[in-house]
Amino acid sequence: MTDEYPGQRSYRGPLRALVLDWAGTTVDYGSRAPAVAFVETFAQHGVVISIEEAREPMGRAKRDHIRAITAMPRVASRWRAVHGGPCTNQDIDALYADFLPRQLRCIEQYSDVIPGVSETIQRCRERGLEIGSCTGYTAEIMEVVMARARAQGFSPDAMLCASDIAEGRPAPWLIFENARRLGVYPMAAIAKVDDTVAGIEAGINAGTWTIGVARTGNGVGLSEAELMGRSAAERTELIENARGRLRRAGSHYVVDSVSEILPVLDAIDERLAAGHAPL
Repeated sequence: MTDEYPGQRSYRGPLRALVLDWAGTTVDYGSRAPAVAFVETFAQHGVVISIEEAREPMGRAKRDHIRAITAMPRVASRWRAVHGGPCTNQDIDALYADFLPRQLRCIEQYSDVIPGVSETIQRCRERGLEIGSCTGYTAEIMEVVMARARAQGFSPDAMLCASDIAEGRPAPWLIFENARRLGVYPMAAIAKVDDTVAGIEAGINAGTWTIGVARTGNGVGLSEAELMGRSAAERTELIENARGRLRRAGSHYVVDSVSEILPVLDAIDERLAAGHAPL
């Protein structure tokens, strides 16, 4: 006798939680703090990197981010020209050691909550959603960021740092640990909200819905004032390029800012009720 497998049981309830990124998604319009610190750190070691090179691996844990920058062929070539050989693990340790205090010194300047985030997250709570979060920052840096965010009305129910987990984004572990702490499952009941490719990939790897954030994030990389100082055509091009990167990373939805996610949550609830899964 052969048992017939009836197929995968689908979750048909509503979304129950969001897991939000920090820089570029909820705070620091343009995700400027990490990029500035990476450029300055490499310059301290005699190697010039562009702001675009600094941003390319954004979303990863900061030590992993540094390693990814040094692995870029154009950066590796500059490093060899200056240091006479390839970047070693010891060099990465030294870069990371220089990066952390530099990041900590500038972080207060770049910790303002992005307009509309606090109000939108309150609306999400009124819908019954738990609010998780994760970041590539360390716990020491997040003490400063969270204190400023709380003062501006944003305080998630769970917060995980890169230093809390052995492997950061795009691995799914930070999202899984958020789910455990929030007491929310299955993963289809969670949406990952992130402005980076690595963050969207982490959501996909975790089996959650994914919502990319374009205008306020790393893909555009400008403060609100800097962005508004560009022509309308330039703004459109920058935002569309950011949207394209997030779509190619696999985002189920892309918004310009967290303040625009409420209609997306409605759409996801509709899809869940119809038996759709975030595959």
